[in-house]
Amino acid sequence: MGQFKANQLVDRLEAAAKARQATVARFRARPAADDPIVLARQSARRAIIQAREVREHEREMARQEAEAQREAEALAELERQEAERIRQAAEKAERQAALAAEQKAARDARFAARKARARR
Repeated sequence: MGQFKANQLVDRLEAAAKARQATVARFRARPAADDPIVLARQSARRAIIQAREVREHEREMARQEAEAQREAEALAELERQEAERIRQAAEKAERQAALAAEQKAARDARFAARKARARR
C-alpha cells in the first residue's frame, strides 16, 4: 500500500485558498455603482433595451398592418366572388328567359301552323 502524502493535501488546500482569495480580490476590484464607467455601461444597456423595444413595437405594428391588409384583400376577394356569382346568376336567368321566349315562339308558331292546316 502506498504511503499517505500530506504534501498533496496541503497543496490542494493552498490552491483552494488562493482561488478563494482571487475571487474575493476580483469582487473587491469591481468598480462602485456610482462609477462613471458603470453608469455609462448601464445607460448603454438601457439604450439597447429601448431600441429593442422600439424595434419590437415596429415589427408588431407592421405585422398588424399586414394582417389588416390581408383581411381587406380577403374581404375584397369575397365581394368580387359574390358579384361574379350574382352576375352569372343574372346571365343564367336572362338565358333561361330568352330560351323560354324562343320555345314559346316556336310553340306558338307550331300551334298557328296547325290551326292554319286545320282551316284549309
